[in-house]
Amino acid sequence: MKDKVVVITGASSGIGKALAFVFAQKGSRVVLGARSADKLHDIVSEIEKKGGQAVYFPMDVTIENDCINFILKAKETFGQIDVLINNAGISMRALFKDTSPEVLRRVMDVNFWGTVYCTKYALPYLLETKGTVVAVSSVAGIKGLPGRTGYSASKFAIHGFMESLRIENLKTGLHVLMAYPGFTASNIRQTALVADGSAQGKSPLEEGKIMPAEEVAKQIYKAVKKRKRSMVLTSEGKLTVFLNKFFPAKLDKLVYQHMAKEPGSPFQ
Repeated sequence: MKDKVVVITGASSGIGKALAFVFAQKGSRVVLGARSADKLHDIVSEIEKKGGQAVYFPMDVTIENDCINFILKAKETFGQIDVLINNAGISMRALFKDTSPEVLRRVMDVNFWGTVYCTKYALPYLLETKGTVVAVSSVAGIKGLPGRTGYSASKFAIHGFMESLRIENLKTGLHVLMAYPGFTASNIRQTALVADGSAQGKSPLEEGKIMPAEEVAKQIYKAVKKRKRSMVLTSEGKLTVFLNKFFPAKLDKLVYQHMAKEPGSPFQ
């Protein structure tokens, strides 16, 4: 991956930030996008101090023109794009019956439309390099999770979009990777929206007991390098895939029981 140009959305924290450091350490030139210019500046400065090459562009993936300009920034700065990692995302946590439709719309705008916009405008450059487009999904994109209707819907939508894109490009050399992390230690749960659209502010999980973002980033790096089709992380995630294929009704009950145990669960 040395000298490859890697474009990452949602790069100011969590998995996106970890991906920036992993790819930069391997010699890739990274282009980082997120809404927080201050955080992006600090990450780029740290990468440069270690001898890496990085630039950033403050942007909101829900705004199409931001995505266009972000991709152009990458192309104009480094002359090519080899990898696009659609990582920007937001979650939600509330029962559907209590949730404002605006919450689902917001989640879909960030997760699905952000992926569509960035992929749309990066695609011509990725085809030139026979590069890679990655969608950072979730186990919630494999099995619908109660209390996360909008989040699961957005991840299922991304799955369908990326699968179709892969088949359209069977003869172009484009590599499409779906990454399915399990629960990951990041701030996505602090910023998750509740029924009225406000952020829940506190994670319901013990962050220290789940996979660190740095480990997720390392596994995504390996999957990009090996040009894998998909990647499911954590034993819990792999078990979910197996049970959903062979024992879906049983898995429904297990998922319900597991999610109901969360502190402050919206259902019991």
